Amino acid sequence: MNNALNRPWRWGILGTAQISLEIIKAIREGRDCGELRAVASRNPLKAQAWAERHNIPLAFGSYSDLLNSGEVDLIYNPLPNALHAEWTIQALETGHSVLCEKPIAADALEARAMQQAAAKAGRYVAEAFMYRFHPQWSRVKELLNNEVIGSVTSMHSQFTFMLDDRSAIAASKELAGGALMDVGCYCINFSRMIADCEPGLVAAFERRETVDDTLLGLLEFPNGILAQFETSIANYERHRAEIAGTIGAIILDSPWVPGKAPARIKVYRPDLPAEEIVIPPTNSYQLEVEDFVAVCRNRSRPRWPISDAVANMAVIDALLLSARTKRAIQPEY
Repeated sequence: MNNALNRPWRWGILGTAQISLEIIKAIREGRDCGELRAVASRNPLKAQAWAERHNIPLAFGSYSDLLNSGEVDLIYNPLPNALHAEWTIQALETGHSVLCEKPIAADALEARAMQQAAAKAGRYVAEAFMYRFHPQWSRVKELLNNEVIGSVTSMHSQFTFMLDDRSAIAASKELAGGALMDVGCYCINFSRMIADCEPGLVAAFERRETVDDTLLGLLEFPNGILAQFETSIANYERHRAEIAGTIGAIILDSPWVPGKAPARIKVYRPDLPAEEIVIPPTNSYQLEVEDFVAVCRNRSRPRWPISDAVANMAVIDALLLSARTKRAIQPEY
């Protein structure tokens, strides 16, 4: 794949996951995002039906056939977590840059293998944490840089929902599911992004069936910031992020998926009326895809290189180990 390629770049999708519909829309509505060329499934009939339904020119009956076809330049990988590393590495080895769904892999060991494969192939891998491309986070960082709430001391976040279908991927141990992997990874990523460093010590408690259905986590950062989060696939749906400082607090009620509604940032300070900052509706998926293509075309540097994804997986590994062993763990970066 030539980074200087002038024609529209061609996308291929591995699998037919529901989340792919957001990326399809983003590619087609984004600025200079290329064209959607192909989809692959292990079931050829399913691939063909999905391609026809979503107006995709080519359908392949295996992931390998798509990767070796010469018909695509960029790959979107929304496969189950347990398959992220295998197929992202194969995509890299066949000359493709990859936008891989979060979490980047099943564990940090796999994530490091992906990092090494990307470096060897000279290709780009991005972890698809679309939430952080929403402009509300740029506004939050601006508030923090201006010390509107003083120095940050702690964070609290939640990402929970009730998974009705226990046969779903999120509840599969074999496919690397569980609350922490499915949605808790957002809370970890948010905490690391705001703290702007890596936690030195973590601890977690869980309620588990086949996977961690509910997990409460604690992160201790070397700059003194503490973070606490709750994640679940087995309780009432709640989305929230709070950043507390020495003279105030910032609260986001829709930190992860604001959707078509405006995002609202609430700022609380003593002796002042509460302030609400409204951010117009924005398609975070589109911003994510536009950024990915810009990096692939060497028009910009990665805002979050794959090393960030590796570190996020190291924290996930440590939290799961803590929940199993009932002790605090130092992540292995």
